[in-house]
Order: sequence, then structure tokens, then C-alpha cells
Amino acid sequence: MINIVLFGKPGAGKGTQAEFLKEKYKLTHLSTGDIFRFNLKNDTDLGKRARVFMDNGELVPCEVTTAMLIEEVNKHLDSNGFLFDGYPRTLDQAEALDKFLPTIGSSVTATIALEADDEVLVARLLERGKTSGRVDDQDEEKIRVRYQEYNEKTAPLIGYYKAQNKFYAVDGIGTVEQITERLTSVIDNL
Repeated sequence: MINIVLFGKPGAGKGTQAEFLKEKYKLTHLSTGDIFRFNLKNDTDLGKRARVFMDNGELVPCEVTTAMLIEEVNKHLDSNGFLFDGYPRTLDQAEALDKFLPTIGSSVTATIALEADDEVLVARLLERGKTSGRVDDQDEEKIRVRYQEYNEKTAPLIGYYKAQNKFYAVDGIGTVEQITERLTSVIDNL
């Protein structure tokens, strides 16, 4: 079983790249954003708890996010592996994932970060917000709050996964095809 953690700031292209990678490697794509939207749309208890934080552009607490993710993983235990898109985002979440995966006989294989300049990403999100309907992609101030949260809470994951020899950085600027090629090069050499 191969388990890839794909992370980067909002707008870095995680969702776009995940679509290609899940097909190529026959992985189950677990998008935190999609999982949140499902829980919000269906007004689940976890969705209600998450909504308060998301509406303010903040990261949802570890226990809520992890509970949502575990529910999804447990629906796909026959998978060849998982592509985690947007999870973990904090050290607490990384530790929770490292604690959970062995219970299903697995572990994180690699963590790949899509890296790009903030100003490029802000422009991407504002453009995406015009057509996506995502409220959190339409307000530059909320986008910048999300980036501040990312820098404070997610950036420490680099050291966490480097210490396990599982961290890889990929340039997230270029065509979709160029970025896909960079990602597959990393995965094919694991």
C-alpha cells in the first residue's frame, strides 16, 4: 500500500494534481476540502463544528478533521493506497495520522509539498473564486488569514517528515503537465 501526503498552500494545485495521481497510481483520493464540503452540505455534527472555523478562514481543529478523515479511510480499506490532499496540516494531525495508519496495517510512504509564491497563489484563488462558488476563495483578506495559518501550523510538517526521510518539495509553478511530471518523478523513485 502506498500512501502519499500532498500538501501546499490553498491554491497550490493539490486538487488538480491529485486527479492525475489517483488515476496513475490507482489510489483513493481523500481531499480534506471535499470531505469538509460533504459534511457541511449534509449538515453532519462534524460539519457543524467545522463550519465555524472555516467561515473565519481558520484551520479546523485536529480532532474534527481527523474524525472526518478516519470515517473516509474506513470506507476504502480495500484500496491500493491513499492520496491525502490537505491532510495533515498540523503536527497534531501528522501524529494522529501516524498513530491511525498502523491500525490498518499501513504508514505514510511520502509527503510531497507543492511550493509556490503567495502572490501567485492569491491571484489563482481569487480567479477560482469567481467560478467555484467557494466563499473562502473570494475574499483576499480571508485567503491571507489562511496563508498565515498555513505558515504557523503547516510549515513545521517539513521538519517532521524530513526527520522520517519522507519529505519532498516540488515546484508548483508551471503548466499542469509540468507539475504532474515533477510529482510522478518523485513517486516513481520512492
